Amino acid sequence: MRKFELIAPCHFGLEAVLKREIVDLGYDISEVSDGRVTFLGDEEAVCRANIGLRTAERILIRVGCFAAETYEELFQGTKALEWESFLPVDARFWVAKAASVKSKLFSPSDIQSVIKKAIVERLKGVYHVNWFPEDGAAFPLRVFLMRDQVTIALDTTGESLHKRGYRKLTAKAPLAENLAAALLMLTPWRADRILVDPFCGSGTFPIEAAMMAANMAPGMNRTFLAQNWAPLIDLKRWKDCTEEARELADTHVETDIQGYDIDEHMVEIARQNAKLAGVDRLIHFQRRPVSELSHAKKYGFIVTNPPYGERLEEKKDLPALYRTLGERFAKLDSWSLYVITSYENVQQDIGRKADKNRKIYNGMMKTWFYQFSGPKPPKRKQDGH
Repeated sequence: MRKFELIAPCHFGLEAVLKREIVDLGYDISEVSDGRVTFLGDEEAVCRANIGLRTAERILIRVGCFAAETYEELFQGTKALEWESFLPVDARFWVAKAASVKSKLFSPSDIQSVIKKAIVERLKGVYHVNWFPEDGAAFPLRVFLMRDQVTIALDTTGESLHKRGYRKLTAKAPLAENLAAALLMLTPWRADRILVDPFCGSGTFPIEAAMMAANMAPGMNRTFLAQNWAPLIDLKRWKDCTEEARELADTHVETDIQGYDIDEHMVEIARQNAKLAGVDRLIHFQRRPVSELSHAKKYGFIVTNPPYGERLEEKKDLPALYRTLGERFAKLDSWSLYVITSYENVQQDIGRKADKNRKIYNGMMKTWFYQFSGPKPPKRKQDGH
């Protein structure tokens, strides 16, 4: 089977979470850099990574890497790559995105144009044609320039992996599904523990948690661009990997996952999204203000994305909101609290210093993931001991 170097972009600050996921899938990591994990894999790895990774943005096949400080060097470096082993004669290809950091070449449109011309020139000589119909499968390219080092990769995914296919309706400021999954993975929460989101909005945290509890692969109910790349990746591999994912899922698992919101309309949206995700049986959604947050059991988790107060009229309500969250949390027995927000007075208003605090970019917005750890539950005694 053909071997590839695969690149998985992710949210800045969450590379370690994605790296662990890739290792758990059984693949070797070759490089970790800001917002990106590179690993080695075959055709099956492309399928399994797209279907199974919860925290990646997309899966790219690296075509080549070279140094370029001028457009001529960019042209020649691109032309020297073996494009014919990736692109069939009818391929529809273009540079979907070009990003440049600390490099002499920095104009995205010029980079895109030069690379497209270089590929055309290479393929003209290989396929012995002067014109390409480009009426076949889509092969979008992504290009990164970092300190004059050019990396060119094919995008196997298409629509970003955070789009699982279940969120048809959203809140005003929804959390991306892959970010929610990564934040859950940063906590010690497991499927047999209680999880409550008192600001659940469209239900992303509870739904991602339920999918993790049921071992449901996030991409098993959607399609990917590379499913149309028959010469490169056999369609049967996609079918086999999807089938494998379906067999591993267990929607009969017992859970205690709850989502509350003060807005009845949002609660209904969350219920519909959970149903589309196939996990509605695993989550209890309810209209409830944060002031009524309570639970009789010990050792639970609150994982939540409260309002940030991005609009001025909402900002004045934030101190009282976070104070209320802190008061309700203090009354819970041996619980842990995890909050992602851009609001800066979280610790002051919650009334406790966070045990850990991690800077994370939610899109272009700088946020912090505050972690207030509760005590660990006592270890369960083994039967017969």
